[in-house]
Amino acid sequence: MPSKTTHVDQFLLIHSARADNWREITTLADAWAANRGERTALEAAIAEVAPAEEYHAYPGGRLLSALAERIATNDAGGAAKLARRISNGLLSHSYRGRPSEWDVHDEMSVTDVPDIMPPGTGEAGGRRPYFEVLFVNSQPAVRWEAFAAEIRRLRRPEDGFIYEPVLVGSFEDAFCAAALNPAIIAVVLAEGFPYRSRHDAPVLRSVLDPLGEAEGPDMSALRLARGLKRIRPELDVYLLSDRQVEKIAGDPAADAVRRVFYAVEEPLEMHLAILEGVQARYETPFFDNLKKYARRPIGTFHALPIARGKSVFKSDWIRDMGEFYGLNLFLAESSATTGGLDSLLEPTGTIKRSQELAARAFGADHVFFVTNGTSTSNKMAVQALLAPGDIAVVDRNCHKSHHYGMVLTGAQPYYVEAFPMTEYSMYGAVPLATIKRALLALRAEGRLDRLKLLDLTNCTFDGHMYNVRRVMEECLAIKPDLIFLWDEAWSGFARFSPFLRPRTAMGAAADIEDWLRDPASVDAYEKQRADLGKDPSDEALLAARLIPDPRLVRLRVYQTNSTHKSMSAIRQGSMLLVKDVDFHNVEAQFHEAVFTHASTSPNQQLIASLDIARRQMELDGYGLVMNAIEIALKIRRAINEHPLISKYFRVLGADEMIPAEYRQSGFKDYLAPGSTWATAVKAMNEDEFYLDPTRMTLVCGTAGFDGTQFKGLLANEYDIQLNKTSRNSVLLQSNINNTRSDIAHLIRVLVEICRGIEKRLADGGEGERAAFAARVKSLMTDVPDLPNFSHFHEVYRSDAGRTTPEGDMRAAFFNAYDASVCEYVPLIGAECDRRLKDGPEMVSANFVIPYPPGFPIMVPGQVLTQETIDFMRKLDVKEIHGYEKARGLKLVKPDAVATKAKRQSKAR
Repeated sequence: MPSKTTHVDQFLLIHSARADNWREITTLADAWAANRGERTALEAAIAEVAPAEEYHAYPGGRLLSALAERIATNDAGGAAKLARRISNGLLSHSYRGRPSEWDVHDEMSVTDVPDIMPPGTGEAGGRRPYFEVLFVNSQPAVRWEAFAAEIRRLRRPEDGFIYEPVLVGSFEDAFCAAALNPAIIAVVLAEGFPYRSRHDAPVLRSVLDPLGEAEGPDMSALRLARGLKRIRPELDVYLLSDRQVEKIAGDPAADAVRRVFYAVEEPLEMHLAILEGVQARYETPFFDNLKKYARRPIGTFHALPIARGKSVFKSDWIRDMGEFYGLNLFLAESSATTGGLDSLLEPTGTIKRSQELAARAFGADHVFFVTNGTSTSNKMAVQALLAPGDIAVVDRNCHKSHHYGMVLTGAQPYYVEAFPMTEYSMYGAVPLATIKRALLALRAEGRLDRLKLLDLTNCTFDGHMYNVRRVMEECLAIKPDLIFLWDEAWSGFARFSPFLRPRTAMGAAADIEDWLRDPASVDAYEKQRADLGKDPSDEALLAARLIPDPRLVRLRVYQTNSTHKSMSAIRQGSMLLVKDVDFHNVEAQFHEAVFTHASTSPNQQLIASLDIARRQMELDGYGLVMNAIEIALKIRRAINEHPLISKYFRVLGADEMIPAEYRQSGFKDYLAPGSTWATAVKAMNEDEFYLDPTRMTLVCGTAGFDGTQFKGLLANEYDIQLNKTSRNSVLLQSNINNTRSDIAHLIRVLVEICRGIEKRLADGGEGERAAFAARVKSLMTDVPDLPNFSHFHEVYRSDAGRTTPEGDMRAAFFNAYDASVCEYVPLIGAECDRRLKDGPEMVSANFVIPYPPGFPIMVPGQVLTQETIDFMRKLDVKEIHGYEKARGLKLVKPDAVATKAKRQSKAR
C-alpha cells in the first residue's frame, strides 16, 4: 500500500490501488528474472502491500509464503510466474471460480490442497456466489491457519454460497478489513481482542482516520459491531461469547448483532447462520417467482398477446424481435396478478415482500416500487402529503415533476432560490439561511400551520449534496412537525457509501432518530433555549445552529430515488422511501396516490429489476460505489493534469462549484495541492454543501463548444453518451457500471479532439485563432444572468400572506385552458418591450422549461420580468418546453380572469 502520500484520494483509490500494486510487483519480478532489476525492490514492494493483504482471502497466507520462499531462494523465474498469476487472479476475480488459482504449485491437483481453495466454485452444473467472512479473534496468529481450515471443513455440497475466511486479531484490523475488502459481507466477532493492530502500517491510519474510529474506553466486541454497522450497515455481524450470552442478547447495545453464539460450541450452526444471513439478502421474492412462472405451461386468455411469445416467434415479420430479446422475456410477461405475480397497486405477496426487503436495505420503514420513473414518485409523494391550500417551501429549480405535483394538489408553492453559478449557466442548491427565512416569514405571518412540506433536490443534477441532518434539525426547531421530501433521483447509490450516506435523507433520519432517543438531546435543547432567551429575534435564530426540542419533534422524511439512474434497474425503475412516525395517518392517501399515478399494467421485468437492484446493492453495493468514486477521481486527475487536454477542458472542483461561504471547512477539491483526508472528512461532516465526487462538470466552452454541441459530438463521432449540458459544460457521471477501460476511451477521445483544435488553430492562421477566441469569449464570458422567480400575480394571491410569495399556481395552470383569458406576445419585438416598461404585466400561462438548464424559468401565474425575458432571448438551445416560437409567449390576462370569476360568482 502506498505510504509515501497522505493525498486526499488515497482511501477512495485504495481498491484499485491494490490491483495496481500487484501489477507493479509483477513488473519488478519480471525485471529481476530478466536481470534488469533488483531483488530488493521486489521485496520492498511486497512488504509494503503485506499488511493490507491480510485483510483479503486471496492470495492468502500460503501463496504469499510461497512467493516469499521463491524470492528467498533466488528463484526469480518462479517468483515472477507466481506474482503474475496472483496479479491476474485479482484483476479478473478468477480465483472466485477457478480452484487452480489457489494452488501453490501449478502441477498440484485440486485434491492436493483442499484447505486453501474454495471447493465447488468451478464445479459443473452451477455457479455458487462467492464471498468472504471476517473472523475477529483473540487467538495467536500462528493458530489462524488451523482455525481457517476448520471453517472450510464446514462446507457442504448443498450450500447455496461459498465463502472464504479472513482472520484478524484486533479492533483496528477488523475495521480496516471491513473498509478495504468489499467481498466481506459477514463478520464473526469473538471477545477478548486488543484494540491495536500488530502492524504499524500507514494503511491503518489512511483508513481509520477518515472513518473517524478512534481508540476509547470501550473496546468491546459490541462497540466494534456498532462501528462496523456504521460504515457498512448491510453487514451481518455475529458474536461469539464465553460470558453470559443471555444477558448480551438482551442488551440494547447488541442491536447491531444478528445472532449471539456461546463460544464455539455450535460451529455448524454458526456456518449455517452465515449462509442464512446472506440468503436473506440474496432473496428476490418477485424475481424468483417470476422465473418460476416463466417455466410453467401457461394458457393465456388475457389482454397481452405478446405473453409466452407465440405471436412473436411464429411470425416471419417480427421474429427478429424475439431473437434479439430472447424467449424468457416473453415467457415472463403477463397481465395477470395471480399465480404469485402479485399486484403493484395493492401488493400482498411477492411484491410486498420485495418492498419490505428494499426498506431494510435502504434504511426506510416502507418502500413503494414505481415503474414509471421518479417523476411519478415525486407526484405521488406531493399528492399524498399536500392538500389544496397547503403551503410547500420548494426549490424553484427542482425537477418539473414537483411543480406539476403542486398543480395537481392545489398546494401553494413558496419558491426559494438556489445559489447561482452564472459563469456556468446553472444553479446550485438552496442555502439553509434562505430556507430558515422562509419558515420564519411564514411564522411572522401566522401561516406556519399551513406549511406542510419542505421539498428539496439532493443531490442536485450537478452534484450538490445538502447537510441533510442540519437542514432537518434546524427546520424542526422552527416547525417540529414539518414533513421533508428529498428528491434523490441521482444519488440512490449514496446509501452504500459511508461518506455519502450521512448526506442522504434516510441516513440523516437514522442519525436524528438516534439523537432523539439520547437523553442528552433534551439537555442540548434546553441549554440553547437558555442561551437564546425567551423570545429570540429572527436575526438571532438565523445566526444560530438551531436545535429542535426532541420532545416535540415528529420525524417525517420521504425520499425518492431513480433506481435506474445509479443502480442496476431497467429504465423508469424508481423507489419511494418512507420514514415517517405518522405514516399511519397518511397511508390511505399514499394508496390513493398509487392508484392515481401507477399504471394498472406495470412492466413485470421492471419490477423484477428493482428487486434485483436491491439484492445487488445489499451484497455488492459497498464495493461498487467505491469503484464509481475511484473512476471519477481518476477521470478528474487524468483530465486536469494532462498537459494537452487541460489546455481546453477541465473538471470543476468543489471550490468552483460551491461558494466559499458554504464550504466552512475550507475544502477546495480532492486534487487541490495540500488537500488531506482531514480537510475532506471535515467537509463531508460539516460543510453546508458537499460535492458528490461521482459527478464531474467538464467545462467545454474553453474548447469552443457549447454543451449541446459537445454532447452531440461525443455521441455521434465517438460513441460516448451523457445526459446533462449547460451553456458551456457537460456533466460526466461515473456509476457502478464503469471500468477503467471507459476512462481510457474518454481520455483518448479528448486527446484526439484537442489535437484537432490545435491543428485547426495552427493551420487556420490569425483569423482562425481570432474566431476561436471570440467563440470562447461568447461561451465563457458573455453569459446571460440567471433569472430568479419573480412573484405570482395578485389575482393568484388572494389566499397568500402579505409578505410571503406563495400563490395559487393551480388556478393559473387551468386558466391557460381557456383561450378567452389568454394571449400570445412575441418574445422578440416592440410589444414585449413595451409591456415590460409600461404594462400591463405579462403573466405566464405555462411552465416554460429550456433544456438546458432543465427547470422552469416561468411557471403558471408568474409575472415576467426583464431578467427572465433577457435570459430567454439569449438562450441558444433547441428544446424549450412550453414555448412556441411561432406564436410567442403564452400569457394569462389577469383582468379577464378576474372578470370571468366575478361573472361566475354572480351566476352562483
